[in-house]
Formats: sequence, structure tokens, C-alpha cells
Amino acid sequence: MEQYHNGKLMYRSARSKTIFFYIAKEILLAFCICFLFFFFAFFVNQILLMAREIISKRVPLYQVALLVVYSLPSIIAMASPFACLTGTLITIGRFSSDNEILVFLSSGLSYRSVFFPALAVGLIISLFSFFANDILLPAGTIQFSRLYRRILFSSPALELESNSVKLFKEKDTVIVTGHVTDKTIRDILIIDRTKDGERRMIVAKEAGLEDLGEGNISINLKEPFVQSGKENQKKDYDYASAGFLRYIVSQNDIADAVNFIGPREMSSVDVRREIQKKETAYRERLETEYERLSAEALTLETELREGNTGTASLAASWQYSSESVKEISRDRSLLLYRLEYYKKFAIPFGALSFIFAAVSIGLLANKGGQTVGFVIGICISALYWGLLLIGQELGTRLDFSPFWSMWFPNILAITSGIVLFGIRLHSR
Repeated sequence: MEQYHNGKLMYRSARSKTIFFYIAKEILLAFCICFLFFFFAFFVNQILLMAREIISKRVPLYQVALLVVYSLPSIIAMASPFACLTGTLITIGRFSSDNEILVFLSSGLSYRSVFFPALAVGLIISLFSFFANDILLPAGTIQFSRLYRRILFSSPALELESNSVKLFKEKDTVIVTGHVTDKTIRDILIIDRTKDGERRMIVAKEAGLEDLGEGNISINLKEPFVQSGKENQKKDYDYASAGFLRYIVSQNDIADAVNFIGPREMSSVDVRREIQKKETAYRERLETEYERLSAEALTLETELREGNTGTASLAASWQYSSESVKEISRDRSLLLYRLEYYKKFAIPFGALSFIFAAVSIGLLANKGGQTVGFVIGICISALYWGLLLIGQELGTRLDFSPFWSMWFPNILAITSGIVLFGIRLHSR
């Protein structure tokens, strides 16, 4: 009897393993097919961006191909979760419509035999997506920047595009351009700072581009208007006009503009390190401003108690310091880094979150499981992406929690999956 019992347990274990690998294999196969679909969609979008920004400027084709290769990690990281969702929906939907789920249950297995292999596949895909986003993406961005820098130095006019705004940090310069052809700019605005620390604005209806070699650009402005003034004395300013003005953008300025890497292109470890630095700087700036605000408030109170009438300048200074404290407390740079930090985990592990919803929805399918699964997968992917964008806007504009802004779509997918699974169990 004991031998019979052990043999029965071994048989169930072997059967469970067979079912586990069978379901996992089917989900992985569907994932690969769906991954090609989403990868192609994102890839075409990347090619169109390249065509608009680079190919149209006669950059050699092999360099364009390298730029596309270096940008592939971001495409892989984005396509993987959506492909996991759609692939799981297609597979479980097919099992349900073909009555394979019924066969599993009739043979003594439970719904866990469907959930566990799906969760295992989801975890593998999430780790793969996280690796692409956190390791390959920063490495690809570095190579992308180096190659793009070489392309710019060979044709520096690439950096000035039609209807664009460019920031060159070294000279504290912003260049706003209208329509740009090969060598001509229509409507240009340049905002920079002079050697004396004054803010300067240069406006011209037309400007020509001249390549000075070694990556330097000369912007030759025709009939420019120039205005300069001190930021703290708005009524003290100078202006002038001329027939011609040459404005030089150096190689270093171009390199700084190209080499700027934001939190999206960093690894999660680097982003976390930057957040800690920004938090430290934020606290120090806030403490300094609070100390100054308290000192000015105390001085103003003392002057008022003594009955002095010349307190208008002190009140204005206190008001300015108060506004400065409010501005520091609304540090958008720190907020954006926090949003990107949570986003680096939320999107890759969205594949694991999608498993809960995908399996539960797939179990409810009766007919046309594969087609219905694909359509539902596309709809949920669009909804997920929309919720991410809404969360990012809420986090940026309304100071909503960065964690909830990025993780709410994943939590919603898990919650809805558990609820639907409960409905499926109740309907048995």
C-alpha cells in the first residue's frame, strides 16, 4: 500500500512538472511572437526619429545603423512587458477556449498549475527587461553619445534643428531657432550671459551657419537686435542694433549639449546616488534660505516695533526670500529623478504584474481565445501606457507621490487580476 502511495505521488509530481514546462513553453513561444510585434512597432518609431533628425542631414548610413543599434536596449525594455501581457493572454485564452484548462482540472490539477508557470515566465521576462533597461541602456547611451559627438564634429550644423531649443551649459546659453535649412536659419533668438554677468538677448530674422572647422560653428546674424541688462535691476538695460554679428558656438559647447545624460539614461544605482546628492543639496539650500528668512523677519519686526517708517525695502527683501523658499521647495529636478527611479522598476516588473491580469482574463475566455487575447492585450497596453503618462504628469505638476505615480498601473493590474480570479473560482 505504501509503495502504491509513493508511486502515485511520483506520478503526480512528474505530471505537474510536465504541465509546468508545457505551459511555460507555450507562453514563451507566444511571448516571442508578440515581442517581435511590439519590437517592430517601437523600432519603426525609432527609425522615423532617426530619419527626421539625422538621415535627412546626409549622415552616412552605417553611422545611422550604429545609432539605431545603440538605442535598441530602450526598445527591448519597453517591448518586453507588453509582449509578456499579450503572449500570456493569447496562451491562456487558447487553453481555455480549447478546453485544455478543463483537462488540467479533470486530471486532479488546480489553477495553481496554470499560475505558477506563468509567474515564473513573467519573473524571467521582468528580470530580462530590467537588465536591458538598467545595464544595457546606460552602456548604449554612452556609445550613442560618443558616435553622435563624432557626427556633430564632422557636421556641427546638425545640432541646430528647425523649431528647436538648445541649451549650451558652458556658456549658459539658450538658442531658439525657427526654420533651419542647410546653411540658413529663419528667426533666431539667443539668450546668454556676458562676461560682466549681465543677461543678454540677441534677436535676428535671418542667420547663416558657417563651419569653422574642429567642430566650431559660426552663427552669422543679419541685422541683429541686442539687449542686455542686470537681472536684479530691470530698469537698467542697454540695447543696440547692427548690420552683422558673428556668434561662435565652440566645440566644448556642442560636446556639453550632446553628452548630457538624464536620469532615464542612467542605471538605477546612479539615479539613486544622484537623488541622495540632490536631497543633501536641497536640505542645505532650504536651511540657508530659512535662516536668512528668519533673520530678515526678525529685523523687520524690530524696525516696526521701534516705529521706523523706512521698512519698505526690508519688507520687499523678506517677500523675495519667502518666494525663494517656496521655489526651492518645488524642486522639479529632484522630483523628476525620483519619478525616473521608480519608473526604472515599475516598467520592467510590469511584466510580472501583467501575469495576474492576463491569466485571470484568459481563464474567462470561451471562444476565439487567441484573437480576443491579442486584442485585449493591445487595449491593456494602451491603457497601461496612458496611466503611466498620467501618473508622470500628476507627479510632475501636482507633486503626487513618485512611487504611486509609477507603480499604480502595476498595482491595478495585480488587484484586478486577483478580483477576476476570484470571480472565476466562484463561477466554477
